[in-house]
Amino acid sequence: MSGHSKWATTKHKKAVIDAKRGKLFAKLVKNIEVAARVGGGDPDGNPTLFDAIQKAKKTSVPNDNIERARKRGAGEEAGGSDWQNITYEGYGPAGVAMLIECLTDNKNRAATEVRTSMTRNGGQMADPGSVAYMFTRKGVVIVPKGDLSEDDLLEVVLEAGAEEINDLGESFEIVSDAPDLVAVRTALQKSDIDYDSADSSFLPSVSVPLDEQSAPKVFKLIDALEDSDDVQNVYANFDVSDEVMAAISEE
Repeated sequence: MSGHSKWATTKHKKAVIDAKRGKLFAKLVKNIEVAARVGGGDPDGNPTLFDAIQKAKKTSVPNDNIERARKRGAGEEAGGSDWQNITYEGYGPAGVAMLIECLTDNKNRAATEVRTSMTRNGGQMADPGSVAYMFTRKGVVIVPKGDLSEDDLLEVVLEAGAEEINDLGESFEIVSDAPDLVAVRTALQKSDIDYDSADSSFLPSVSVPLDEQSAPKVFKLIDALEDSDDVQNVYANFDVSDEVMAAISEE
């Protein structure tokens, strides 16, 4: 997963400054609205909402946008939409397995956009359950290195439920069982350790290594899927070596 994580982290950094920032903002705001609707509008009593707000703030979403989304979701302000969660399964180039999470107010539109992106970019849809078994829901926290060592971090999060810490170059990735995500995040906060994101994610049990030919094709498909307003997350079981990433970056 190291190559996948590094690629995702690099994309996260670029997303803050690239031309798609408005689209990313809309997705983060949608997450806040849904979290408030499901678990209530108080971030202190709703960990999912707390993390959604923190992620939006880290990505420079204006505070006014965040607060309005929280109020819409909590019913304190009119205008909330009937968002529905749908997960599609499929395969990309090189046999890469994919889970595509959507948050939409129009199921037909979401299905059409996902299917079109897949078929136009070398992917294919799969039956429900044919891909999902390869993934496990995990808690993932990304922590910028700064002056931290892996041992320093392990000392803080081990008792909170952290299972492993991966070195991503400029940051660390802390992986835990999904129910332990809040405990890990809270342990970091109590130790005054800043973090970039805390998310419940799907991690693959087996990864497909990509070469210089297949990696750009997979990236192109994921970009096409994420370009849809309805697609919130794309999880895929690929791995890319540092050498392949470097070669692709030079092109």
